[in-house]
Order: sequence, then C-alpha cells, then structure tokens
Amino acid sequence: MFWRLRTAAMFVYMTLLLMGVGWLVMWLMDSFSYYFLGALCAIALLMCFVTYFWSKKFALTANRAKIVTEDQEPRLHAMVRDVARRANLPMPEVGIVESMQMNAFATGRNPKNAAVVVTRGLLMNMPEDEIRGVLAHEMSHVGNRDILVMSVASAISAILTYVSRSIYYATLFGDRRNNGAVLIGLLASITVPFAALLIQMSISRKREFLADASGAKIINDPRALARALTRLKGDVPVRRTQATGSNPAEDYSTAHMWISSNLGGGIGNIFSTHPPLDERIKRLNKMADDMGL
Repeated sequence: MFWRLRTAAMFVYMTLLLMGVGWLVMWLMDSFSYYFLGALCAIALLMCFVTYFWSKKFALTANRAKIVTEDQEPRLHAMVRDVARRANLPMPEVGIVESMQMNAFATGRNPKNAAVVVTRGLLMNMPEDEIRGVLAHEMSHVGNRDILVMSVASAISAILTYVSRSIYYATLFGDRRNNGAVLIGLLASITVPFAALLIQMSISRKREFLADASGAKIINDPRALARALTRLKGDVPVRRTQATGSNPAEDYSTAHMWISSNLGGGIGNIFSTHPPLDERIKRLNKMADDMGL
C-alpha cells in the first residue's frame, strides 16, 4: 500500500504540473495557438494509445525476444506456471532472448495479454530458486498493472513536453512577445520536460521497489530474489562462454523494461529507471528478517 500511495503522489505532482502549464497556455496563447496545442496533445495521446495496446509486440520485437512453447523450453514453462499459480494470475506467454547477459522483463497491457521473457544467460547461470524470484518480480509487474501505470505516466510526460515546446514557438508570434513571454516560453520548454522526466523516472523506480516486495511475497522467499539481484549485480561468478551476446538492457529505448539496468544514472540516480541494486538487495534482506526467514 505504501508504494501505491507514493506512486499516486507522483501522479498528483504530474497533474499539478500539467495544470500549471495549462494556466500558462491560457495566459500566453491566442485562439490560433489553442488549435495547434490541441493537435499536439491529440498526437501525443494517440502515440501513447498505440504504444499501450501494441506494447507487447513492440517490446518483444525491440528486445529480439522469441516466444517459446512448452516443448521447446519445458523447464522454464514449469517455473513460470508455478509462479503464475502462486500469484493467482493467468499463465503468460513465455519468451527467450538469446543473450548470455542475465536479465528478464515482462510486458503486456493486462494479465490476460502478458508475456514473461528471460535471457539464455539467466537460465544457464541462475539456480532455480533465484530464477523463480526473478519470475515472481516480473509477474508482479503484470499483476500490479505496471504497463498501464507507466503508459499513463509516459502519456502525461509526452503531453507536457509537447505543450511546453509549443508554448515557446507560439510566443515567438503571439501578442505578448514584447512582455517577456518569449523568455517565459523558453524557460517552460526547458524546465517542464525536465521536471516531467524526473517524476516519470521516480514512478518507474517506485514500481521496481513494489515489484521486488510483492514478488518476494509470491514465492515467500525475499532472499532468493536478493541473491538473484546480487548475481545480476556481478558479485557472484557466472559461467563463461565464448559468445556472450549483446546486452539488450543497454539500449536506452528498452532499458526501463528489464529487471536490471545501469542506464540513465545521474546525480543521485535521479535519471535512472531503476533503484540501485544495493538498495533493492538491502530492502529484500530486511524484509526476510522481518518475516523471520
């Protein structure tokens, strides 16, 4: 409940920011600009609508994931089915990315349209209890409707970006350009997208914490997921192969989807889509202590 409230608070901040930008639009723009602004908002919403309903297809294609049958990967299917049963969720599609990097992600707009994907490296280098921890984390994303949450956050962020940019260009030709409107429009075009991105990344990090906690409860073993994250962090030796393959989590367009990614870090990790692994591991171990495990 705590993380859901924190996420809701982030949406409140984004909404207030959107309202503030809307007030600025009302003060700066003429009627012609309203039509231009409306068109930009419609385009942003259409893009988010398409992304949401076709998110699974886009995600699988972008990450070079292949859906596999139970005959092809019986061990993986058995583990996914067990975790889905424990989470009281429908059995999702199961996919593999032929990369020796260890990682996993989930996608799909709802539990009935979900897919859980792992890399070949994760299957080869993790024991089953840790794999189940990773799968429980990903199934939690499905159960918590995180694809929907992040789609809404992305939609609001995109609208704020389009609107703030349109403010600047509109003030160049508006009636108030001699009253400092151009400067205000320029500042809005810089600061508003920046603020929206910070809030969006904050929501993403909070959803990762929530997925860790709820995933650990699904398998009743927070330490298994903590060990898996430790392995992903690189503190545990992994099996070496000649061809390690590329790391799909190093692509900025898809990094946010994976259970672990080091991209997007900045001052205090405010631009990161994921919380620091050390913090996640610490919280999971504390959770296990509280559960007496």
